[in-house]
Amino acid sequence: MTGNEAIARGAYEAGCTVAAAYPGTPSTEILENIAQYEEIYAEWAPNEKVAVEVAAGASIAGARSLSAMKHVGLNVAADPLFTMAYEGVNGGFVIVTADDPGMHSSQNEQDNRLYAQHAKVAMIEPSDSQECKDFIKTAFEISEQFDTLVLFRITTRIAHSKSIVELSERQEVGVKEYKKDVKKYVMIPAHARVKHVEVEERLKRLQEYSNTTPLNRIEWGDTKIGIITSGISYQYAKEVFGDNASYLKLGFTFPLPDKLIKEFASKVDKLYIIEENEPYIETFVKALGINCIGKELIPICGELNPDIIRRALLGEKERETYSVDVKVPNRPPVLCPGCPHRGIFYVMSKYKDIIATGDIGCYTLGMMPPLNVTDTVIDMGAGISAAIGFEKAAMMAKRKNKIFGIVGDSTFFHSGITGLIDAVYNNSPIVAVILDNSITAMTGHQENPGTGKTLKGDISPVIDIKGIVKACGVKEENIRVVDPYKLDETEKAVKDAYNATEPFVIITKQPCALLKDVLKKRAGRYVKVNQDKCRKCKLCLKVGCPAVAFKNGNIVIDKDMCNGCTVCLQVCPFNAIEKVGEWND
Repeated sequence: MTGNEAIARGAYEAGCTVAAAYPGTPSTEILENIAQYEEIYAEWAPNEKVAVEVAAGASIAGARSLSAMKHVGLNVAADPLFTMAYEGVNGGFVIVTADDPGMHSSQNEQDNRLYAQHAKVAMIEPSDSQECKDFIKTAFEISEQFDTLVLFRITTRIAHSKSIVELSERQEVGVKEYKKDVKKYVMIPAHARVKHVEVEERLKRLQEYSNTTPLNRIEWGDTKIGIITSGISYQYAKEVFGDNASYLKLGFTFPLPDKLIKEFASKVDKLYIIEENEPYIETFVKALGINCIGKELIPICGELNPDIIRRALLGEKERETYSVDVKVPNRPPVLCPGCPHRGIFYVMSKYKDIIATGDIGCYTLGMMPPLNVTDTVIDMGAGISAAIGFEKAAMMAKRKNKIFGIVGDSTFFHSGITGLIDAVYNNSPIVAVILDNSITAMTGHQENPGTGKTLKGDISPVIDIKGIVKACGVKEENIRVVDPYKLDETEKAVKDAYNATEPFVIITKQPCALLKDVLKKRAGRYVKVNQDKCRKCKLCLKVGCPAVAFKNGNIVIDKDMCNGCTVCLQVCPFNAIEKVGEWND
């Protein structure tokens, strides 16, 4: 199993009843796998804050519950996280945070171990798939034993690496009785002041647990070198040092085990702290007055691997590698062939004074040449919100730029609606572009409130984006719904938006080109270049489709990549691009 699959299995075996999440790499597969267990209610929430609040409500009602998200998702969910740290639980409550050292698919490299310390909640870190399954079960037990939510921290390598997992049967724990207790579950200031004292007392008990739990263990080897580590770093350290070192392997990482660390450190000659990103363990160890070696040698940026550790701690050179005489071309990420976002980006690229504030999704790639549309990307929802601020600053500076803010359909539901309300409320004449491709595409085609299906596959109402836009206060005459494959109507909508003096919204509607139904519908059709008509003006290359290329002096279209969106055909001024196959629509 992968770590994500094992976490799902562990939640099932632990008797988890409710699970909620918002998809985000590297955490997405946790809920996708949990949804396969009929005994667990599982849902995609509109965002991580809602997911945590759903799980929190279930916990208070007596159910073992779980919420999962990528590391930046916990920023969105920080509000309920910190308050639930005070309220505690009824049924066990676990929040999985999947950190992304190396930023394989993320906009930052934050270390969410610091969240446990900040919120003062218990934290567990597994180092392989078996521990993912086993530790989740322990996490629910700790949650109920100590009346605390548990932060379950994994990283990309733990989430996606596979190892053998031994399975067990489900433990049916049922749903506990709920008893009204306003002093525990209603966090007005008078109650919160009392609860804060309880949190501090709980931390003392958790610290004692940390010193005795088998989740933290010493592995004695050669005592000339001692290594304190956790998570995937433990695997790397073992690969490098083997039996030539002793290890304090930490699985329960907040509160950290002060007595166990002192005992271990006293019995080794030299102490290394091996951890990715922040010096979280190292800072604690040094605060105990223990000499250790950590970030002065171990890099703070990026992922670790065995070679980096060998180089940093042993001074060894790179291991022998083999090379071949092949020049591999760069492969920067691009919008897929037939991507419905390409049409509006191409049209927008014609306006040199448009500033486009982007967002998190496939459409971030609007920044890439030859489109070169996107100017900024901050976080989910900032495509609209940042546009408002940009417009206000540009107005004060008397700049003539027109500001377009771009979000996807799932991102609009996630956190774009409030930004649009702000634009209307403060009369900001920005253009909000909502790219509706009928799926949450970037994370692997998960359902969202606009797709008509739930995570469990049940049919659900399709939330009407245009209806929401109107309800936010955007006038009917300032809304355009377009097919981005049709460049004429897309160009008209962008022109109207460009000239608008009030908040304006363009909604593009065309499903993701990689959806199975879309691939089936368009199978066997493509476009090709009539070389007799082609003038080699290269205008078709400006749409940035990877299926279109200039080779050996000719424009060529790869028929196996093309899915017949016809954007390049519409751009060609000489009718040199022709349809091939069956075109029923």
